[in-house]
Amino acid sequence: MTDGAEKVRLKQRADNKGWKKWGPYLAERQWGTVREDYSSNGDAWNFFTHDMARSRAYRWGEDGIGGISDNKGHICLAFAFWNHKDGILKERLFGLTNPESNHGEDVKELYYYVDSTPTHSYMKMLYKYPQQAFPYSKLLDENRRRNRTQPEYELMDTGIFDKDEYFDIEMEYAKADENDILIKLTAHNRSSKAAPLTMLPTIWFRNTWIWGYENYSVRPMLTGYSKSLIEVNHKILGKYKLYVEDADSLLFCENETNYERLYGSPNFSPYPKDGINDYVVSNGKKQTVNPNHIGTKAAAKYTRKIAAGGSFTLRLRFSNYSNHEPFADFEDVFAQRIKEADEFYDDLQKSVLDAELRRVQRQAYAGMLWSKQFYYYNVNEWLNGDPAMPKPAPERKFGRNRTWRHMYTANILSMPDKWEYPWFAAWDLAFHCVPLARLDPDFAKRQLAVVLREYYMHPNGQIPAYEWTFSDVNPPVHAWATWKVYEIDKEMNGGVGDIGFLERVFHKLLLNFTWWVNIKDEQGNNIFGGGFLGMDNIGVFDRSAQLPLGGHLEQADGTGWMAMYTLNMLRIACEISLERRAYQDMASKFFEHFLHIAGAMKSLGREEISLWDEDDQFYYDLLHIPNGPSMLLKLRSMVGLIPLFAVEVIDPDMLEKLPDFKRRVEWVLTNRPDLASLISRWYEPGKGETRLLSIIRGHRMKMILKRMFDESEFLSDFGVRSLSKYYETNPYEFRVGNEVLRVAYTPAESTGAMFGGNSNWRGPVWFPMNFLIVDSLLKFHQYYGDDFEIEYPTNSGQMVTIREAALSVAGRLIRIFVPDETTGLRPYQRQYDKFNTDPNFRNHLQFFEYFNGNDGSGLGASHQTGWTGLIAELIDYSYTLQRARVKEDVS
Repeated sequence: MTDGAEKVRLKQRADNKGWKKWGPYLAERQWGTVREDYSSNGDAWNFFTHDMARSRAYRWGEDGIGGISDNKGHICLAFAFWNHKDGILKERLFGLTNPESNHGEDVKELYYYVDSTPTHSYMKMLYKYPQQAFPYSKLLDENRRRNRTQPEYELMDTGIFDKDEYFDIEMEYAKADENDILIKLTAHNRSSKAAPLTMLPTIWFRNTWIWGYENYSVRPMLTGYSKSLIEVNHKILGKYKLYVEDADSLLFCENETNYERLYGSPNFSPYPKDGINDYVVSNGKKQTVNPNHIGTKAAAKYTRKIAAGGSFTLRLRFSNYSNHEPFADFEDVFAQRIKEADEFYDDLQKSVLDAELRRVQRQAYAGMLWSKQFYYYNVNEWLNGDPAMPKPAPERKFGRNRTWRHMYTANILSMPDKWEYPWFAAWDLAFHCVPLARLDPDFAKRQLAVVLREYYMHPNGQIPAYEWTFSDVNPPVHAWATWKVYEIDKEMNGGVGDIGFLERVFHKLLLNFTWWVNIKDEQGNNIFGGGFLGMDNIGVFDRSAQLPLGGHLEQADGTGWMAMYTLNMLRIACEISLERRAYQDMASKFFEHFLHIAGAMKSLGREEISLWDEDDQFYYDLLHIPNGPSMLLKLRSMVGLIPLFAVEVIDPDMLEKLPDFKRRVEWVLTNRPDLASLISRWYEPGKGETRLLSIIRGHRMKMILKRMFDESEFLSDFGVRSLSKYYETNPYEFRVGNEVLRVAYTPAESTGAMFGGNSNWRGPVWFPMNFLIVDSLLKFHQYYGDDFEIEYPTNSGQMVTIREAALSVAGRLIRIFVPDETTGLRPYQRQYDKFNTDPNFRNHLQFFEYFNGNDGSGLGASHQTGWTGLIAELIDYSYTLQRARVKEDVS
């Protein structure tokens, strides 16, 4: 079978050039980010606000609605709208800052990523724009009024969609060639009345010329001709043309700050960044656009009164060559690219038989691809300030990210959410790469490699966490993700693995592993801390801050993650050793390191103390208090489930192919029986003569699974909760002097202020952790086979194989997005009937950050397709497991 056109394009280049040079790399929020914060106190949200964004030039990026840019963000195209009621153009998505909302930052718009191919040869996004005045003040005032025990006040709650007085605006792109992009916007009036709409497809340059750097001193130029052409001239990218069909007019201004509006000082230009906004909203009364049709920002203006139930389509073409009939082949190219996109996904989804699951999976993939962003941040320049700008306050040199001056990022990265989290997060990114590997293995591999490069990773070996605090510690999941991406790529490449990729990443992971050992094993006893480790408020107190009683924590999750890390590195080293035999020494090193961590988790080298509590049959964090007793923090949370992740199955054929490694393993197990006894059934062959490496023995595994699969504790109808439901009626309490710290099961948004109160690990279901649970269970089944059964759910009397339990957990997660057979509701959007019953809403999906532990409703960031995009891989898992089970039953 020959490859389809999209697969051929993917194979042409493995970087962000060629067919990938242009894509959805424009952020959805640049204001309120650390990069744009030049305050003395690090108050990013208030230093650069949404109200300032239309008037102030950005330093490190750009933002827009449904936009694209080149791979370095020099030239940007996006859309702006005006409903003839708002006081400002809708140039960027609106949302509340962390201090403004009762549950942290939150976008207050309705938009959906509908489709995209990996090379962005075809893309589609949908934005729902109200016809009445957008309720900016109402959203702000009501959310400020609410407290943390109340739900967020959303755009749908304002009633602005109740009468269907809105436009569905579809933004589509189709590439005729690498640098020839066809652009289509279709506005549908969903109202029963005709309504006016002004549409402004906008092109502009990222401002690189005012900061005082000689290599960017040449100002780029946009030049308009009649109402049909904008010439684009950029020193680095060269010349392009934006062809415009049937526009009312072309409007030009400069992408430069309106100092007069913001600071009461003179402007450099009479046509500043918000010139088009002021001109349109004042109906041409303000002379804030350049009559000479030149500038660094331009828009084609279309004002139409769209009939009730009617629509209007505008077309543009952005190209680096001249075309006397730019729209002659327009519809043919669009039709061809849509056909190719369908062919690509038909092949990718050929094993997924259910039409509804195919819809969920394809939109999840669309979200993964639309969430790419050009991320630019030179920390040294940011701290020092720019030559042509006022010197930053001296306090900045002692503030945020001051120890990361080496860091210089200018890459296309997968974002957690391009509005709420428009910056890379290290452990999020690792999970993103798993579904991305199905779409574009080369891109997934590059994502994992880039954060380990010398201009990201700290010289001491730490991986940067996220821009708010690069020095925070995320769970070490990159080795796991590297192996998963390798396996998927190998599967899709006919069984041929990319050993070069493994070897390249392995060397950098060695540096990071050493950092963990040197820094996070505080007592040198193979028990690890790390702080909050990405799970924000899961503990009774902030585990990253000074502990309330002093002392230090030895963490079940930190140690479990490191045990998992050693096994991931062991597996990678074994794979590389099949071609490069010297790596057997590294396999031996990680085997022995795993044994030492396993021993430490049992007794910490002191028989009277262990992270495992025999009474509760569960793992807990251990708090060491200065001049006081050590105590287990007996809070049953995801922290105690993480040791499950430290599991690996070694095939005997591999051992035979690695004689040096095999010999060392046998020597250690013979001469260190104290360590050998800790390893689950190394000597006993399992299914297919495999060998199991796991911290958790059969009994402990059964006890943890008993808790995890108990519906009165961790297991919900929609996956595994992050905290036991037991604490709903029996809150956990910890006394610090006269103060009692309390943790209760909270299935939805956080009710406390820890970590800004904008995420919650005290009850909700999180996809990344659930995915690791499913992945780990499948490894256990690989060893134990069908003869080993567990009760699932706990107390049900139903005995199943571990694989069947994994399949059920995956099914519960998938259920979040699928209409219920009885009610027709998709659980994640159960809050609003309109989302489930209105034909213009019900099949457009959002992928939330986390989900209510009781009813599965979506919470947190509404477009965090990043790690919730794992739903796409779970759907594949589900079908693969079912096929395997049927095949075994038949045989």
